[in-house]
Amino acid sequence: MHQTTFLVREPLLDPKQRVVGYELAWQQANTDVVSTRESLESLIGFVAGQVVNEDDGWLLRDKILFLEAVPAMLSADALYALPPEHTVLSIKAAELANPDTMSAVQGLRAGGVGILLRDADLTRIGSRLPTMASYVEMRFSGAGADVGAQARTYAALKQSTVGMIARPVGNWADFDACAALGLNAFVGKLHLTPRPSTDSKGLNPAQTIIMQLMQMVRQNADIVQLEAVLKRDATLSYKLLRFINSAGFGAGREVQSLRQALTLLGYTPLYRWLTLLLATASTSGYSPVLLETAVVRGRLAELLGQAAMGKSEAENIFVAGMFSLLDRLLGIPMQEVLANIQLSDDVVAALLTRSGKYGPYLALAEACELSSELVASQAATLKLSPLEVNKAHLSALAWAQNVAA
Repeated sequence: MHQTTFLVREPLLDPKQRVVGYELAWQQANTDVVSTRESLESLIGFVAGQVVNEDDGWLLRDKILFLEAVPAMLSADALYALPPEHTVLSIKAAELANPDTMSAVQGLRAGGVGILLRDADLTRIGSRLPTMASYVEMRFSGAGADVGAQARTYAALKQSTVGMIARPVGNWADFDACAALGLNAFVGKLHLTPRPSTDSKGLNPAQTIIMQLMQMVRQNADIVQLEAVLKRDATLSYKLLRFINSAGFGAGREVQSLRQALTLLGYTPLYRWLTLLLATASTSGYSPVLLETAVVRGRLAELLGQAAMGKSEAENIFVAGMFSLLDRLLGIPMQEVLANIQLSDDVVAALLTRSGKYGPYLALAEACELSSELVASQAATLKLSPLEVNKAHLSALAWAQNVAA
């Protein structure tokens, strides 16, 4: 099944804009989300094969995955491959009228799997809700609707163990209203629309130094010069030493000097590390979901390009992916970002028009975020199979969790 369909994801945000989970679905070339028993079981099996491994366990760390369910698949063996505490199956409330479905749901819940109830008539279900579900999807009708009535419903639920999830949430005012009521929210592509910010725009001192270092790396400045600039920022120096001494980097012995750290790291990985740092050094309208999206996008674009370009060239695609959201992360126009830093022509072409040799990989990574019908055609142009794209997608999601940690 997953040989012909593409994986799409939608982030679930908590009231502080942090990504607490993702809804994953298959999407056909005609953009209909596929939801037959066979397709849903294949989705679970495929996801489990990519994000659960024997040595490291659950690769998505604290993230919860939401997957659509139909009654026939509630007993699927594939479900046992996913960690129950990180798995939530969403099912229509009407399905629970069938006693067999209800008992299957209660069995799953007893085993620790979450159940999200959709289209539930809360006034009719009333106090029985906690016995049926761990989450309930609220049709959020907008900040202009009868907020009083909505708030009363939410207040009653807040006293129970049932988590509330809003959908659809189409603008930041609605998101803020949900957050004030204590709801998590599926946000579609809202997180990609810049959030109105009252903060000052432009680069802060930390970002200015990082930009300067990136410039120097591009010009192959020698290590002594890089070290001199790094020493001007104690926080940056500390972060570099912490990074080089982390288990993930595996230097093998404690590195204490900046010069040694720079030598060990090398220029291309240093540039990539600075790119990540630049995004996290944002203070204007800082959004955790935007940052995670940038990291996933950069890594996905890089993985998509690796086979055709080779590993070291694909690192440039990572930079293009990260930078493609930098205007929103920094709160300044893309032209201004580009005026502050010297990038290769190929990266600039990818950023401005999704053209050049890196642009198509960036465009495909973006399409995977938006449940876009372009995914199939863009993948075909790059001669990438759905399986290759889907594996890269989940791999990028897992990688982003490790970067965050």
